[in-house]
Amino acid sequence: MTYRIPAIGLCALMPVAAFAQDLTDLHLNTIERTPEETARIMAVTAATQDFTRAEPFETQSAGAATTRARNTADAFSQPSENMPFADELDFRVGNGLFRKIWVSSPSSTLATDGLGPIYNARSCQRCHLKDGRGHPPESAEDSPVSMFFRISIPGSESDGIAEIEDYLATLPDPNYGTQLQDFAVLGHPAEYRMDITYDEIEIALSDGETASLRNPTYRAADLGYGPLHPDAMLSPRIAPQMIGLGLLEAIPAADILANADPDDLDGDGISGRANIVWSVEYDTPMLGRFGLKAGAPTVAQQSAGAFAGDIGISNPLFNTPWGECTELQTECRSAPHGDDAGQNGFEIDAEGLDLVTFYSQNLAVPARRDVEDPEVLHGKDVFYSTGCASCHTPKFVTARLEDQPEQSFQLIWPYSDMLLHDMGEGLADNRPEARATGQEWRTPPLWGIGLTEQVSNHTYFLHDGRARNLLEAVLWHGGEAQAARDTVVEMPSEDRAALIRFLESL
Repeated sequence: MTYRIPAIGLCALMPVAAFAQDLTDLHLNTIERTPEETARIMAVTAATQDFTRAEPFETQSAGAATTRARNTADAFSQPSENMPFADELDFRVGNGLFRKIWVSSPSSTLATDGLGPIYNARSCQRCHLKDGRGHPPESAEDSPVSMFFRISIPGSESDGIAEIEDYLATLPDPNYGTQLQDFAVLGHPAEYRMDITYDEIEIALSDGETASLRNPTYRAADLGYGPLHPDAMLSPRIAPQMIGLGLLEAIPAADILANADPDDLDGDGISGRANIVWSVEYDTPMLGRFGLKAGAPTVAQQSAGAFAGDIGISNPLFNTPWGECTELQTECRSAPHGDDAGQNGFEIDAEGLDLVTFYSQNLAVPARRDVEDPEVLHGKDVFYSTGCASCHTPKFVTARLEDQPEQSFQLIWPYSDMLLHDMGEGLADNRPEARATGQEWRTPPLWGIGLTEQVSNHTYFLHDGRARNLLEAVLWHGGEAQAARDTVVEMPSEDRAALIRFLESL
């Protein structure tokens, strides 16, 4: 299989100081946009002013890659609709590796061993069930298999990355590394048990309506390797949905950066910032795109990091065979591993990682539903007028790509600016990640959000699943989104219902 270099703009490969330069014509594997194309793109991605009817191509959330909306749990598991037939086998094999159940070493199945020794799940599919969204445990008996804690401690200035301006240095917890694993292979203790309690907060809405928010308190209980560092910072995370990742990767970096306004120069109260992270693939700073705080620059690095951290599987980008075992976890590091010669010294080799990356890049976005419904159109008007579109940017056009036809030059509707925003103290995890502060999160794409219950059998949203429905998710918004949130609280109930109806159509 030919390795496909992700469609990352060269401006995302440059140090932060160079980001102001116009480098859109230098994208890797791209064909330069003509002035005429640039003008067309600006026109087609401009915010609509007409809410009486759907916009052209609005049903095609992912352009030609859009798949038809299915009424089954497999709605997020389809390949890009425009995928060449010759590539479908790669997609299917990648799917097999994504679903593959890993076992501990030593094992008679050498291509499948290497699990752990400590881990969060035995396969990618266990967290991203049906390629959808994870959820917090429903009860004390329910396993938090699709949720875990990131962990770090504050670093000093010397621990930062000099090439990245405003980088917020952190270090792994000495005992527990960079994430906590709640499972372990036989003979080894798990690192912890996730403990969550909720307090209910009642919110008064207009027209006599009310809502209740559940405010979580988190604890890492039953620690298996000693105490946490006194300054340990924990960040609860649920697995996000997988659709449309290759298209998000194909948005020109300059187009994302053009929406950044870190000093709020336009005075609208929105100050989106780019996260700049270190690329393990290219050994240089790049624009962060993936993860809840945009902590990974490419689908390949995000996938490789999940193999290493979540499952304990070494690969060409993260090659330690013991996964997340720290230097103090000596028995964990000395346990048998699956890094055999058949995988070129890794537990999943470059070809396997490439196949999983290709699969992840090509999970299709389903078509929009009910775009001409009057209530949906009214809700769209409310979405824009309330200011939601200031962060949840509706449209982009991807780069022209020489060797990725599925993602090349598509009008897409992700409803995300891919930037960091301060969401206030209520949603803060108080843990930095690269340039993201403890109150900042990447704007999550909204495409497919209305199919969450159908695919994942729940309606839990936000980074830790605390919101039990879309209205609760909106009401948790603070910081830069406080004004929009307050408008939703105060608006007539029929407008609020229409807004939710619009979100459900995405």
